[in-house]
Amino acid sequence: MNPAPSLDSRRFRREREALVQQLREKGITDERVLEAIGRIPRHLFVDSALWPRAYEDIALPIGFGQTISQPFTVAYQTQLLQVQPGDRVLEIGTGSGYQTAILCALGAEVFSMERLPALAERARERLEALGFHPAIRVGDGSLGWPEQAPFDGILVTAAAPSVPEPLLEQLAIGGRLVIPVGDIQEQYMHRIVRTGPQAWRDEVSYPFRFVPLIGERGWPNKGEVEEL
Repeated sequence: MNPAPSLDSRRFRREREALVQQLREKGITDERVLEAIGRIPRHLFVDSALWPRAYEDIALPIGFGQTISQPFTVAYQTQLLQVQPGDRVLEIGTGSGYQTAILCALGAEVFSMERLPALAERARERLEALGFHPAIRVGDGSLGWPEQAPFDGILVTAAAPSVPEPLLEQLAIGGRLVIPVGDIQEQYMHRIVRTGPQAWRDEVSYPFRFVPLIGERGWPNKGEVEEL
């Protein structure tokens, strides 16, 4: 599905094309992922004051101590997930909604969880304006969304101290879980494939740095105050 033309400013098309080329040079090889990133207007998922930097390969603040991940991270996680049209995908950490849009653009049926109600509402509005209608739920993403399981893919956009067992259990046989795991300072990306009823294969790749996954099976909430 293409973004609404009225929202897809022509002034940023060259920037998106340049970003796609940069990601290709950094090792992203899935052309479907690159095509989705080339279509989704990332500037609409950040404050207008940040639009001049929207297509740089950097993370940007979105409020509440959260960020929109750098495009390489989005592309890398999505490539690992191997999304196919019609896949049921659970996203943990809706955030700005940008990663959600990429998953929708790839034809997935997306279920997304966000801890902060204000971010969830903003993301829903942005996504609906672009013609995307994922299911978005406010809750503890470390516990997953058992009522909608099993999932063909689960993508976690925040750092966990260990792999949450509920997410493993909510994968379909053959399903993939992509999640950064480590301490607060640095995490390694894991791609876990469920190979049987009680069997999983864990593949570990590069180090990254994400905001923490807050929840019962993540990091404790240290009482941060939400912005109004």
